[in-house]
Amino acid sequence: MPVQSSTVTLTSSITVADGIFAPGHLGELTRQLPFELVDDVLERTGGTQRRLRLLPSRVGVYFVLALALFPQLGYVRVWNKLTAGLRGLPHRRPSEKALREVRRRLGIAPLRLLFETLAGPVAQPITPGVRYRCWRTVAFDGCSSTKAPDRPRVCAWLGKHKHRYGTDGYPMLKITVLCETGTRALLGAVFGPTPEKETGYAEQLLPLLDDGMLLLNDRGFDSDDFLAKAAATGAQLLVRLKGTRTPARWALLPDGSFLTRINGTRLRIIDAHIAVTTAKGLRLDGHYRLATTLTDHRRYPAAELVELYHERWEIESAFYSLRHTLQCGLVLRSQDAAGIQQELWAHLTVYQALRRAMVEAVETLPGTDPDRASFTVALETAKEQLITGANVLPDTGPGRITSALLHDLLPPRQARVNPRRVKCPISRYAAPPDQAQVLGASRITSIAVTVHSSAGTGSDGRRDRTLQLLRTNPLQSWRACEIARGIGLDDARGLRAELGRWVREGILRRTGRGIYTLEPEWITPDLHHPSVPPHLTTADRP
Repeated sequence: MPVQSSTVTLTSSITVADGIFAPGHLGELTRQLPFELVDDVLERTGGTQRRLRLLPSRVGVYFVLALALFPQLGYVRVWNKLTAGLRGLPHRRPSEKALREVRRRLGIAPLRLLFETLAGPVAQPITPGVRYRCWRTVAFDGCSSTKAPDRPRVCAWLGKHKHRYGTDGYPMLKITVLCETGTRALLGAVFGPTPEKETGYAEQLLPLLDDGMLLLNDRGFDSDDFLAKAAATGAQLLVRLKGTRTPARWALLPDGSFLTRINGTRLRIIDAHIAVTTAKGLRLDGHYRLATTLTDHRRYPAAELVELYHERWEIESAFYSLRHTLQCGLVLRSQDAAGIQQELWAHLTVYQALRRAMVEAVETLPGTDPDRASFTVALETAKEQLITGANVLPDTGPGRITSALLHDLLPPRQARVNPRRVKCPISRYAAPPDQAQVLGASRITSIAVTVHSSAGTGSDGRRDRTLQLLRTNPLQSWRACEIARGIGLDDARGLRAELGRWVREGILRRTGRGIYTLEPEWITPDLHHPSVPPHLTTADRP
């Protein structure tokens, strides 16, 4: 008996720009990068074409952005992706040379301005996980794993990193970003050669901070000058200090933390010991020394701030998404400095557009943490929509990216621990010896945070003993030999260099040759300043 079969014919319609502008789109991501925005950016940067040709400037911008979505494909194949959904429309395929020329004609400025327009906080204040109290949590960090082609023009700009094993095979780029930790969206970015310090790049992004932000920083951003400049923006700080740094104790607080001044900035120092137990019974511990401008220990408990600092690690996930998920860990395709800069701004723009789409999706489901949105799902769905040319213009309903993200939400995050390792056998970065036995991600069963009390060790160091001595008569001028005898030293020869360093740090003032007095701001805490709790008694004051 013959088997009967039926056929179904599916038809679809797409809406794109007219004529030669039709290939200029990014599928559904065009909603984040509309035609009007691209045209305005081109006009402001002088990138608008003087006469209409096969590749208008607007189409060129979208083509460069599409290159970021398909970093493993060549120019012609990426163009085929852009025009795959335009079958039936009269359009000519440009040559590979014409596609290279449109990149050169556009230059760097339009892509950079496009990113700077999209960059910024993307979450609403009520979105879970993006704020601590009234402040939006943000963080600085740098990534030095982006590889550029090994070409003379690139090496002349970036150089190559030299280490004990030789010279890196590729020139490396350092990308430093300011990230909204709750959503991993970017507020700003700079990049350049790796020899430049991260703090040098980060200082270019300091104007993006404001008094509505709480800055979470790692130990690489704890220099005195950087802390002072960051505090001057009005943002609150929660910064991890290097373990070798021992700030002077200005006032002890009942919870074991203490107040200090670093380069004129009032800070509270929290010394905490963190012990983690994994599901396999392995116990890991570490010491954290945090400096914060949230100096009221009653309103901002030390254990709460130690737990909050963990949010800083979200920026590492942002770099993973940018470097490995979006760029696929590949070497950049451009062969000169200008092309590399244009390409990187395009990558950052596409990354930010995806993050904006992800946050918009989870905010349609109140109470959903943005961490549960999958960057891979958003990226792959955006590629599919680009190829089909669907949802280019917004309509009344949710887009395909929103539907895909909400359908495949990640489960709520579990507490895990995973050692940071570089998997290169000749890497100059060794694995931490205390974590060598941790072979992979392990689930955490318990976390114990213990804040160390500074009261018992306040007189151990020479600097703190000197401060205590000078506070007994703060208006007196002291000779170096008198200070040495007062703190129990036989002579002042070994103390003079330290006295000079404390003068440079703003703790002491030199009033004559070998004569010192205490700076007025270090005599006693200002009881009317919010950094000192009003209930401190005279006995509590240093």
